[in-house]
Amino acid sequence: MTDEKKLTESYEREHLRATQLAERVAMLEEENDDLREKVNRIKSNPLWKLALPVRALYRKSAHTLQRVRRQGSIGGVLRKLRAKRTEVKARAYLGTGSFPDAETRSAQEARVFRKDIRFSILTPLYNTPERFLRDMIESVLRQTYANWQLCLADASDEVHAYVGQIVEAYRKQDLETHPEGRIVYEKLAENKGISGNTNACLKMAGGNYIGLLDHDDILHPEVLYLYADRIEEEDADYLYSDETTFSGNTIDHMLTMHFKPDFAPDNLRANNYICHFSVFRKDLMDGDDLFRTKFDGSQDHDMILRLTDRARRIVHIPQILYYWRSHEGSTAAGIKAKTYAIEAARGAVADHLLRHGFRNFHITSTRAFETIFKISYEIEGDPKISIVIPNRDHTEDLKRCIDSIFERSTYANFDVTIVENGSSEETLSFYDRLCEGPFGDRIRIADYTGVMGKKDFNFSAIVNYGVSQTDGEYVLLLNNDTEVVSANWMEELLMYAQRKDVGAVGAKLLFPDGTVQHAGVILGLGAHRTAGHSHYGMSKENLGYMGRLCYAQNMSAVTGACMMCRREVFEEMKGFDEAFVISLNDVDFCLRLREKGYLNVFTPFAVLTHYESKSRGLDDEGERAKRYERESDLFRIRWKSVLERGDPYYNPNFTLDKSDYSLKGGEQ
Repeated sequence: MTDEKKLTESYEREHLRATQLAERVAMLEEENDDLREKVNRIKSNPLWKLALPVRALYRKSAHTLQRVRRQGSIGGVLRKLRAKRTEVKARAYLGTGSFPDAETRSAQEARVFRKDIRFSILTPLYNTPERFLRDMIESVLRQTYANWQLCLADASDEVHAYVGQIVEAYRKQDLETHPEGRIVYEKLAENKGISGNTNACLKMAGGNYIGLLDHDDILHPEVLYLYADRIEEEDADYLYSDETTFSGNTIDHMLTMHFKPDFAPDNLRANNYICHFSVFRKDLMDGDDLFRTKFDGSQDHDMILRLTDRARRIVHIPQILYYWRSHEGSTAAGIKAKTYAIEAARGAVADHLLRHGFRNFHITSTRAFETIFKISYEIEGDPKISIVIPNRDHTEDLKRCIDSIFERSTYANFDVTIVENGSSEETLSFYDRLCEGPFGDRIRIADYTGVMGKKDFNFSAIVNYGVSQTDGEYVLLLNNDTEVVSANWMEELLMYAQRKDVGAVGAKLLFPDGTVQHAGVILGLGAHRTAGHSHYGMSKENLGYMGRLCYAQNMSAVTGACMMCRREVFEEMKGFDEAFVISLNDVDFCLRLREKGYLNVFTPFAVLTHYESKSRGLDDEGERAKRYERESDLFRIRWKSVLERGDPYYNPNFTLDKSDYSLKGGEQ
């Protein structure tokens, strides 16, 4: 077949296809005209207008039903609606509505501080859009604390020469009232990147405290005053605040409000939660450069890790005082805008861990975010873990627990001690079968019944006795109604428990339906205002607040249902306090650890199912309720000052009525 014939046939096929498509379009247009005419006739009918309220009600009902299906219940929908209303209130309160009134401003401006505190704010400029530049500079000029210096290093290209002109106009204006010259500007000969440009800002700094402000962000007008207050009153040498991202031309268009915990080293290693607004004493630096160019993209994480290592007094102010603008190209808009930041962040954390003497660790991204990390520490040696399981009857629960330990665990050097306390003959026979079974040489029964005698039941005493009958270097307390899910659960706990700065380590516990039962303990949470479980009832797939169900972190306490610690630490604390017969003994134990300077760690990478309260019933009825109230009273008395200060790992902007990190509803 000739080329000409091929082209002719191809043309004919395409012509036929085009003709068919044209006919189809004409037919559809005709049908559309008919439909449009029918719709117009319906809408012109008076009954259509009269039925408007009915149609609106139907649409609203259908929308509500869809939400009920998604949430699982009407109660779930109502909770979501209440949370949304609270969030709307919070956005209004924490945006421009939080700015000081004239009286407050006058009082703050008139205050005379005892200490000479001068803030040098470092802001590298690069082709900054005019609106962003003006917003940033004016947010500094609006500060109620006047002893500051704004250090601007400008690497903009010639097309953006207006940047220097705008800065000069503001500088001259400020000189009229502050002749000492608070705005310092330098045009850089070349763009040295974020690290090099920030270091150029640092060379201009004459203050004794350094603050970091991005060229497109905004400061709250009271931030420097509040920081100066904490420096004077508490001798703070590193400070940071809560922050929010916003879009558009007003900070009231908030996207994500980040309410942070107080300083938590394990959180910081996994996630740069501190971020903005970081201010620190200048002499914390160990050289001329603040940022290191090899960590460009995550230079702030590297800096924060280095400086908090040296700081004596790290202070977190739980207020939104920094407004992080989200726009195309900014890190606030998403890490994909700066993919190199992922490797830079991993490198910054690795450098920090090496400084602390860790070797052979692995840093991997989590499902929460590329720069939220899982750190796998090397396990030193092959230490023995003694698992202690208090038990009374409930052989079905115990069998499931024991089977899961031996069949699923990848760590081998462990034994199991079952602390018997008053079971039936049937259960005692079950113990015999366990000890005669394939794992019998690693299971022993510690009979507390004879020790207990005629004493009343005391869970803390049972735990202490059980631990005393073991010889492992590490103690792992475990409820009999738990079941192992993640095979490497013991390794995940052990890698933290072996650290000398760590007291207790807890796991992520799930209900059988896959919802969260335990993800660390929050002080003051719940009706009794004693303690409650973080993220209680959330789906196991939930990332948690700001990804907190996805990385290991410091908590005030972890549950004794699955808790590991070094034997020497358990003995140093003299075990559980037997004044707490059944409840809150684990929280009390963890708080005593914290008093001694230990960190408590929750890791989401050790996962078990917890068939909670099957073995002892609930605490909300009869004698159990009375007993829980007595132990709650004791806990509130003993830890009164701690509870009044609030949980350092739970921001005071969150409600204590729910465990889902939702905001307070109207107390603002």
